[in-house]
Amino acid sequence: MSTNHLRYSPGHVLTAAAFIGSLALVLAAGLGALGLTDQADAAIAGLLRQALQQNGAFPNAVPAWGLWLGTVLLAYGLALAMLGVPGTWRRLVLWLSTLGLVAAWAPVLALAAHAPAVAAPLIATAWSGACVLVYAHSHRLPCEEDAP
Repeated sequence: MSTNHLRYSPGHVLTAAAFIGSLALVLAAGLGALGLTDQADAAIAGLLRQALQQNGAFPNAVPAWGLWLGTVLLAYGLALAMLGVPGTWRRLVLWLSTLGLVAAWAPVLALAAHAPAVAAPLIATAWSGACVLVYAHSHRLPCEEDAP
């Protein structure tokens, strides 16, 4: 009789999404304050400059408000979306698809002559999805009560 007693505790979608999204934003902002996201963005830009055979820096930059607005939307939106679907497999597909789309913005921005600043959204997306998977594994969510 090794049942997980936490699995039967009820999950709260909005509260969990708010905490998980906030935690992902704090992590991304903290790494940004330490300069680690700038280093990651510079490394990504270097790889894309080499792949595009471009010399010099990218002439345009994504506005900081736009970058952080996208990061906020990804952190909270992904948490809400993943907590709203039943099943670990569906959550995993949603998380990995979102990570792939965020990562795919780097070459799109480079082709548009913008410096690819995707480290903060990638960090927030990765952390938000990982936290949702852990939370959903140990709680019974409302969407799973009807699922087979």
